[in-house]
Amino acid sequence: MSYLANENRYAEMVYNRSGKSGLKLPAISLGLWQNYGDDKNFDTIKSMVRRAFDLGITHFDLANNYGPPPGAAERNFGRILKEDFSGYRDELIISTKAGYTMWPGPYGDWGSRKYLISSLDQSLQRLGLDYVDIFYHHRPDPETPLEETMGALDSIVRQGKALYVGLSNYGAEQTKQAAKILKELGTPCLIHQPSYSMTNRWIEDGLQDVLTEEGIGTIAFCPLAMGLLTDKYLNGIPEGSRAAANSWVASNITEDSVAMVNQLNAIAIERNQTMAQMALAWVLRGGRVTSALIGASRVSQIEDNVGALRNLTFTDDELKQIDEILNRN
Repeated sequence: MSYLANENRYAEMVYNRSGKSGLKLPAISLGLWQNYGDDKNFDTIKSMVRRAFDLGITHFDLANNYGPPPGAAERNFGRILKEDFSGYRDELIISTKAGYTMWPGPYGDWGSRKYLISSLDQSLQRLGLDYVDIFYHHRPDPETPLEETMGALDSIVRQGKALYVGLSNYGAEQTKQAAKILKELGTPCLIHQPSYSMTNRWIEDGLQDVLTEEGIGTIAFCPLAMGLLTDKYLNGIPEGSRAAANSWVASNITEDSVAMVNQLNAIAIERNQTMAQMALAWVLRGGRVTSALIGASRVSQIEDNVGALRNLTFTDDELKQIDEILNRN
């Protein structure tokens, strides 16, 4: 094993309990949704994963379809596990998901028992693991009975293929129903993974209350709004940025949104933070969110994001200013 982890990796990271479970997650987790497929340099991928762990990030989040091509992120991460992290497996929380299209035909999508168990078997092969720590259903299936989907998650835990299960992209009522079924089966829902950021606050309209009532943790994806809540777009769309290559992202970088982020950035500067650090601290404010799930294309972004932990508190006046800028007053 050529890699030796930083001896002080746990000194600065904050670890939060996931709901009412016994599991703690780092306040900042690393997601491998973007920038970890075969279209990226493997050495860069490896350097980001290594640096994340050196900074105390123990949780690495994947899904069956992350790539490109689908499955590539799991395969690349599995190679890193084998080459660098084989001696650190018990210090890691590794999650994956199934719920979006993974292979052709009627059994490679959504939420059937057939799909979920088959998909996880494939994921474990790509990762080179006997089990994952968390397995998520990635999105609700409007046609498969919820009892079947939750029953598959329960079976996966009982088979020893996952230690915990979670949900992603489920609404408040769906989450409440799913949590009830899982609890009755004896495999409680550990965590929910919704999108959540300053500019995307839908979980505050019911879902957060359900998660609190059910004792389920929350890990927020897209806490930086696909890069909008960073200093990247303070002057519009730069060449080579994600927005320059992605029309969906670019559609959100408007004159109004740039003006809004510049106002928010002024508050961040007063807090001695970067825009990204303040956005992450905001998501983690008040302790209702267990972990903020970041993406990264280079090591320096991970280092900057972890720096958010140096100031996680907000004054009432700061929160009021932020709400006014976001037109939430």
